[in-house]
Amino acid sequence: MVEAESRESAEPRRATELRSYRALAHPLRLRLLSLLTGAPLSSAEAARELGETQANISYHIRLLYDAGLLELAEETTVRGGRAKRYRHPVDGPALPAGGPEDHVAVASALASEMVRRSGQRIPGLPGDLTDAELTVRPETWERARALAAELGRIVHEEALPPGTEGAVRMSATVLLFRMAENEDQGEPETGGKPEPDADASGDASDGASGSVSREAR
Repeated sequence: MVEAESRESAEPRRATELRSYRALAHPLRLRLLSLLTGAPLSSAEAARELGETQANISYHIRLLYDAGLLELAEETTVRGGRAKRYRHPVDGPALPAGGPEDHVAVASALASEMVRRSGQRIPGLPGDLTDAELTVRPETWERARALAAELGRIVHEEALPPGTEGAVRMSATVLLFRMAENEDQGEPETGGKPEPDADASGDASDGASGSVSREAR
């Protein structure tokens, strides 16, 4: 009986974790998570920052909140109504391994964001690039994971509100994972391209994939 209850309690957690993973598979939701790391914002405030409609931003905020990737930071009175401000906590829910289609969908969204951000890079200023598909010792893999996790903590814990005087905008993307021993093992079960995740207006991201990359400016 104890084991049965344990399995039942684990199911809702796993469902939330899977929703969290899939919620990442959209460029606009990735932008929202970045924006709401530096400061809690309402859907109207986030819409103004991103140049999107409030209805579209509200839709994506709701998905991120339901997936456990956003938390309600505060409720305030605005012009006689109530406005909810959300933020992306540094320590969010642990993400499961996911399946091949989940990996490709998230990589697609990340690739789309990297293209957009690269168009705003300041020419002539230094940055860093790492891209590799390598074979390394297990201890090297674990060390790389630890360094990637440290980078993530640093940039998220020290994130500032947009427009902070004296601050700089930066881009950092790390997609670090173990690969199958041969290429056939890593193919999605369906053998095809995963369906894109459309937003409220029907837009969707194109497919792309990558191994390890980091870019900062």
